[in-house]
Parts: sequence; structure tokens; C-alpha cells
Amino acid sequence: MSLFMFQAKYSVDAFKAMLKEPQDRTAAAAKIIEAVGGELVSIHFCFGEYDVMAIIDAPDDQAMAAGAMVIAASGAFSGGKTTKLMTAADAKSAMETGANAASNYTPPTG
Repeated sequence: MSLFMFQAKYSVDAFKAMLKEPQDRTAAAAKIIEAVGGELVSIHFCFGEYDVMAIIDAPDDQAMAAGAMVIAASGAFSGGKTTKLMTAADAKSAMETGANAASNYTPPTG
């Protein structure tokens, strides 16, 4: 499984609906994520560029993309992005691999 951060901006219509009938969107988010084989780790409303942020544990990139497409097609959001996350241990492993490969790269020179 892989961790992803999904950030989105709600559409005007979605905000109108939530103001008319306040609701906790956790169950709805969890349902679509589970339908693609993943798990909702956490969901948070945000200040700033995005209105909501979710941490998702998905089986692979394709599953996460499928869930993001369903959410985008719903019309409830006006924009968003998905970021694949790495643990600190995975990042350290990538650094070690990079250190070993670095001697094979020649940067551009002027």
C-alpha cells in the first residue's frame, strides 16, 4: 500500500449544500476510497488554498487515480491535487540509492 495526500477545493454548489445541511463528509470519503481497495487514514478541513485534505492508504497509483477521477467527476470540487507520500525510511533508502547512482550522472555544463 502507498500513502497519498489528496487536497481539494469544494465547488460553490458543494459549499451551499453543506451550509444548508451541515454534514461530516468522512463516511462518504471513506466509502469511495474503500471501493478502490484503499483506506482513509484521516480527513481534515483546511484554511488556505485547499478546503479539504485527506491522507489515503491506497494499494497503488492506479487505485488512487481511479478514486480521484470519481471524486473529480462528481462536480463537488473545483480543483485539487494528489501527492504521493513516502515514509522517512523510504526517503532514506532513496537517498542511499541516489548516492550510489550519483557518479553515473554528468550535469550540463556551460
